[in-house]
Amino acid sequence: MSKLDELIKTLCPDGVEYINFNSVCTYIRGITYNKGQEAKSDEHNPIKVLRANNITLSSNTLNFDDVKLVSNDVKVKENQWLYNEDILICAGSGSKEHIGKVAFIQQDMEYTFGGFMGVIRCNKSVIKPRYLFHVLTSGIFLNYLGMALNSSTINNLNNQVMNGFTIPVPPLEVQGEIVRILDNFTELTAELTAELTAELTARKKQYEYYRDTLLTFDGSVPLLKISDISHSVSSGKNKEKLQDGLYPVYGSTGVIAKTNTYQYEDEKILIARVGANAGYVHIATGKYDVSDNTLIINLKENVVMKFIYYMLVNLNLNRFAKGGGQPLVTAGQIKEIEIPIPPRAEQERIVSILDRFDALCNDISIGLPAEIEARKKQYEYYREKLLTFELKNSEVC
Repeated sequence: MSKLDELIKTLCPDGVEYINFNSVCTYIRGITYNKGQEAKSDEHNPIKVLRANNITLSSNTLNFDDVKLVSNDVKVKENQWLYNEDILICAGSGSKEHIGKVAFIQQDMEYTFGGFMGVIRCNKSVIKPRYLFHVLTSGIFLNYLGMALNSSTINNLNNQVMNGFTIPVPPLEVQGEIVRILDNFTELTAELTAELTAELTARKKQYEYYRDTLLTFDGSVPLLKISDISHSVSSGKNKEKLQDGLYPVYGSTGVIAKTNTYQYEDEKILIARVGANAGYVHIATGKYDVSDNTLIINLKENVVMKFIYYMLVNLNLNRFAKGGGQPLVTAGQIKEIEIPIPPRAEQERIVSILDRFDALCNDISIGLPAEIEARKKQYEYYREKLLTFELKNSEVC
């Protein structure tokens, strides 16, 4: 039996109480200021304000990217500064997935927080702040938010929403052991993720090296224009864009809509024709249609399509985009691009090597990214398990 099992058996064998948020926590909203009170630099001792973008959603940690500065004449109450063991929470956002994200404050800070943010402070004689932090990152809180916000037209965490949340509150000794386990797990997960991320970065550099090497040829390899190796380079003509449909519609960055009719059923290289993504290269598969902001390369059979794809990606076609507000890559430009074309067997060998690297680096279902994701899922599983208790009594306190 683990230490936690022994503590639960001794201290709360009949379950734990679920207590209303406002019985054990204080909820404080952030400061308000107007556009004219924003500061451009730190010359005149401005106030530093943390906002939603300063909480990293994937790790529930603080970051200090783009910290807002405001004039020091903006009124900040004493309880609106950040203190050790505060929990900073995003209370309002244009994106619902960001509402409720939290970060734990580990020391007193000369920072305040904006009006779309809140701070939670605990009655430490009843609930440990770090325990509550883990609860607020768990499905217990996120599921509650999903129901509370879906049943309300108010898209922010006001006092009414927060006070409706009930927290499982075991004895402090049990809370402490749960915090120890989850913090250790978080630390190990962070270390492993850092190692895996470093390995992934190294693999990507290795992939880029091999890609550049494999796609660089000497003068003995003939250069052919895209017009020489293709039947045509033309724009898509899709007119029907639906939310639901039988077939995908490919646009400048991939699938952008659905349609009930398809125009193509073989793999083709697509190139974004217009906009910020002009020059982006991808491959369409299956039965599909193509929008008019995308170019379609209809290759001849004497070349390996995936080889041409890798060559075009490596050429960074975005550099050919012209125009200010709406950058444009034309079919005429694409047709004139020259590409070295080695024998077909060599094209296939290069594609085989690059496909393996590409899968290892980018496919979330295999390779290192999947391993990183598995570590996160493992932590989430144990967190939910540790924070699930028998209800002690039928009434919420």
